[in-house]
This record gives sequence, C-alpha cells and structure tokens, in this order.
Amino acid sequence: MDLYLVRHAIAENRSAQRWPNDGDRPLSAKGIERFEREAKGLATLVPTVDIVLASPFVRAWHTAEILTEHAGWPAPVRADEFRSERTAEDSLAAIEALRGTDTLAAVGHEPNLSELASLALTGTIDLPIAFKKGAVLALTFESTVAPGRAYLSWLLPPRALRSLA
Repeated sequence: MDLYLVRHAIAENRSAQRWPNDGDRPLSAKGIERFEREAKGLATLVPTVDIVLASPFVRAWHTAEILTEHAGWPAPVRADEFRSERTAEDSLAAIEALRGTDTLAAVGHEPNLSELASLALTGTIDLPIAFKKGAVLALTFESTVAPGRAYLSWLLPPRALRSLA
C-alpha cells in the first residue's frame, strides 16, 4: 500500500473569539491559493488515489476538497482518527482497516501526522519530522500495515509541490 500523508494547508490564526471551537478554524486565503497550486503539482506525481481520508476539522476537510478539485482525487471520507488530538496508533489502525487498498491518502494535522509517519517507519513516535503545512509525505507498506513496517518514499515541502505545477 502506498500512503500519502497530507498536512492541511495554511489556516487562519487561532482565535478563541472567532472560532471558539478550533475545529471550525478555516484555511486562510493565502493557504487556499497556495494549496491549489500544490495540489496541481502533487497530481503530476500521484495522478490519483483510491481513497482520501480526512479529518473533519474545517481546515483539513477543505484541504481534501482542494485535492478533489485540483488534483482529481476522490471526494474525502470523514476519518475522526486524523483529528489533531488522536494518537498515531488510532490513525494507523484506520489505515490498517483498509488493507487491500493500493493507494490511500490521509489529510490531517500535527502532531498526529508526523507521529504516524514515525510510528509506521520506526515503531515509535520519537522520530522528529518537519512537516510543514501543505507538505506531503509518501510511505509504502510492502506487506503488513503495522508499526515499523513502512519505508519512506519521499517528503516534499509545499514549495517543491508548487514548483511541479
């Protein structure tokens, strides 16, 4: 299975007054504009995936919708396991439940995504990974989806993805 971890695009700054529930915080105009180009660049590397799982938080869900519109990927499927407060183990279990899928994308948040990548690669969440907003990390599981069973295919920051568009 090829797994593409996508960190949500640049969001508005936190504001308890504007968004008492942080899950309602949207992408910024700059984040939308940049990620639309990033999605087009990503499509040159990964023309499609079988399933797109996405955190229901507004900023992650909108990022997944941009992937549908600008990369031609399928519409997102709600996956609470990719909310920012969920554990890497929760997220890996959601992926493992979809074994048999060839290509899967997950759109979510930090620290969940970098901890998930670390768990998949090393079996622990201790590997530090710089995962910028709008970046994509590609992992491959050759057989079992389990801790320590993935290998890193690539990690591209937003600027690199935009350069491919």
